[in-house]
Amino acid sequence: MDGSRSRSISSWHERRISRRPSVDYDAPESYSNIHDVDEDILRPERVESAATGERRQRRESQASAAQQARMQKRRSSMSRADYDVPDSYVNVPELEEIAPIPSRDERVLRPSPFLEEGRALERRYSSHQEAERRASISRGERPEAEKPEAAEAGVQKVSRLATEIYTVSYLILFAILGTLARLGLQALTYYAGAPVSFSSVWPNFAGSLILGFLAEDRMLFRDEWGTPTYEQQLLKAKERGSDEEAGGSSSEREAIDLAAAKKAHVATKKTIPLYIGLATGFCGSFTSFSSFIRDVFLALSNDPIAPDASTTTIPRNGGYSFMALLAVVITTVSLSLAGLIVGAQLALALEPITPSLPFPLTRKFLDRFVVFLAWGSWIGAILLSALPPDRFSNPGAAGTWRGRATFSLVFAPLGCLGRFYASLHLNGHLASFPLGTFTVNVFGTAVLGMAWDLAHVPVGGVIGCQVLQGIEDGFCGCLTTVSTWVAELTALRRRHAYVYGAASVVVSLACMIAIMGGLRWSDGFSGLVCLH
Repeated sequence: MDGSRSRSISSWHERRISRRPSVDYDAPESYSNIHDVDEDILRPERVESAATGERRQRRESQASAAQQARMQKRRSSMSRADYDVPDSYVNVPELEEIAPIPSRDERVLRPSPFLEEGRALERRYSSHQEAERRASISRGERPEAEKPEAAEAGVQKVSRLATEIYTVSYLILFAILGTLARLGLQALTYYAGAPVSFSSVWPNFAGSLILGFLAEDRMLFRDEWGTPTYEQQLLKAKERGSDEEAGGSSSEREAIDLAAAKKAHVATKKTIPLYIGLATGFCGSFTSFSSFIRDVFLALSNDPIAPDASTTTIPRNGGYSFMALLAVVITTVSLSLAGLIVGAQLALALEPITPSLPFPLTRKFLDRFVVFLAWGSWIGAILLSALPPDRFSNPGAAGTWRGRATFSLVFAPLGCLGRFYASLHLNGHLASFPLGTFTVNVFGTAVLGMAWDLAHVPVGGVIGCQVLQGIEDGFCGCLTTVSTWVAELTALRRRHAYVYGAASVVVSLACMIAIMGGLRWSDGFSGLVCLH
C-alpha cells in the first residue's frame, strides 16, 4: 500500500511539473554565490555513473567512521554527573517555569488593536468619507455629513463651537491643577536624605498611575450621553450567560457584545470634554518629560539639585556619571510604566465601588461652570503674579511664593494647549511614531534648557529669575509629558515602541547637552538669585 501511495504521489508531481509553463530567467552568474538558492537544494538529484557512485559511497563511509570516532572520543572525555535532587526542590519558585513574557506573539499579549492599526483605520475611514463626499458633490447631491440629522427624543446636541470651548476650558483648569499637584508633590518628596534625590520621579509616577486608572475605568463616565450603555451590556451578558437555552454560541455572542460595548464606551469617553481635561490636561501637566531629561543631564554632569544647601558635590569620573545617568533613566521609565499598569489594575479592582458622574451635573452645570472657573483662575494667576497682595508689607515672602507658584500657573495653560493641538495635527501623520508627542517633548526640553541657562548666569534680577522658573515649571512642565509617552509605549508594537522611546530620550538629551552643557563645561552654573 505504501509503495502504491508513493508511486501515485510521484506521478502527481510529474503531472504538475509537466503542466507548469516554461520560464527561463536570465540570471547573472553571481547568483551562484547566494547560498540559500544553491543548485543542489532546488534541483533534483543528478544521475551519477557507477564509478562516481562508488567513490561517493567510499567517501561517505570514511567520513561516517571519522565522525563516529570523534563522538566516541568526546563521550570518553566527558564525565557524567547525575545529581541526587530532593523532591522538595519542586517547591522553589525560582525553579518553576517562569515566563515573564507569556508569549512572543504580540497579539496574545495585546488582543486590542495596536496604536498603529487604530490610526491606520481612522485614516482609511476619513479617506473613505472624503471620497464619498466628493462623489456626492460631483453627482450634484448633498453630502451625508451636511444633511440635517433628525433630532432624537431626549438627546441634547452640543454644537462644535461649544464643545471646543468646553474642551479648552477644561484643559486650562486642569493644567493649573496639574501644575499645582506637581509642585506640591515635589515639595513633599524633596527633602534632605530622600532615598530618591531627583524630584521629577514621583510626579511622573503619580500622573501615569492616574492616567492608567482613567484609561481602564468604565464607571466614572458610565452614563455616556445619558445612557449607561456599558452597564446595560454587562447585564445582558449576565442574563445570557444564565440562559443556556439560547444556543451553543451564547458565550461567543456575549464576548462580542462585551467587546463592542467596551470599544463603544472608550470611543465615547474620548469625546467627553471632562475626560479630555482629566487625561490630557491634568495627567499631562502632572508629569513632565523636560524635568526628567533635566535630571538626567544633571546626573551626567554631577550637578544634583540637593535640598540641603550645605551639601558639597564630590568629584567623580565619567564612568560613575554614566551610571548615574542610567539610574535616573531606568528609575523614571520603570516607575512610570509601573504606575500606568497599577492604575489600570486599580480601576479594575475598584470598579464595584467607583461612583459615576451624574449626567445632568456634568452636561448641564459643570461644563458651563468650568468656562468661568478656568478662565477666571487663569486671569487670577496673572493678577497675583503682577500684583502680589503683600508686596509692600512683606516683600521677601511675596517674592518667594510668587516665584514658586503663580508664574508657573500663568504659563501652564499655554504649554498644555500647545501640546493638545500639536497632538491633534501631528500624531496622525505617522502611526508608528507619534510625532506630536515627540515634537513637544523635544521642544519643551530645549526651552527648559535655555531657561535654566539664563537663570544660572550672573545677570538679571529676582523677577527675571522667577519668570524663568515659571517657564520651566509651568510652560515646559505642561508642554512635555511622561504619562502620554509611556501610554504610547505600551500601545505601540514592540519594535516601534523601542525606536520611539529611545529616540525621545536620546534626541532630548542631545539637545539638553548642547544647550546646558555649553554653559556647564565653560563658565559653570552660578547660584540662583531667587528662591525656588
